[in-house]
Amino acid sequence: MRIISGKYRGLKLNSFEGSAIRPTADRVKESLFNILYSEIAGARVLDLFCGSGSLGIECLSRGAAFVDFNDISPASVKLLKGNLSRLRGESNFTVTTGDYSAFLARAKAPYDIIFIDPPYADDCGIYALQSVGERRLLNEGGVAVYERDRPFKGEISGLEVRDERRYGKTYLTFFRPCGGKEQL
Repeated sequence: MRIISGKYRGLKLNSFEGSAIRPTADRVKESLFNILYSEIAGARVLDLFCGSGSLGIECLSRGAAFVDFNDISPASVKLLKGNLSRLRGESNFTVTTGDYSAFLARAKAPYDIIFIDPPYADDCGIYALQSVGERRLLNEGGVAVYERDRPFKGEISGLEVRDERRYGKTYLTFFRPCGGKEQL
């Protein structure tokens, strides 16, 4: 894994060995950030289920104002902190170890970008999206990106699907607040 663009471009990030943790593939990440490029500078970002932190760190590299990282796994948070320590004096982030639902229940709204990249086998991403919509954790022009291994089906109160892209076995679904900004 590497940082694709911005002030930390080319920085190699530490990642997990084996297949227990599934990081966002570089080509998926590159496509994602090509879509979000105009929304990152100055953004307040939440990297939920952050793993190694590659999505949030990419945002910091590209000029995000602040990133909240959260993961329930102490091993993930340890790896994340190691990756963050490599960012020259960066301090505009917080790291929380805990369950996503507890984090969202006390989150300081609103965010401009929320990444929801849970383990594919769990439905916790759907529950996280429901909390984001119900608690209005996205600002009017904000976007939530949900990564999973199948297309999104259904509805989320307070959020609308604005786009969905497939990259091999990975699907990215983009949500905006109902009545919010049209374009991605």
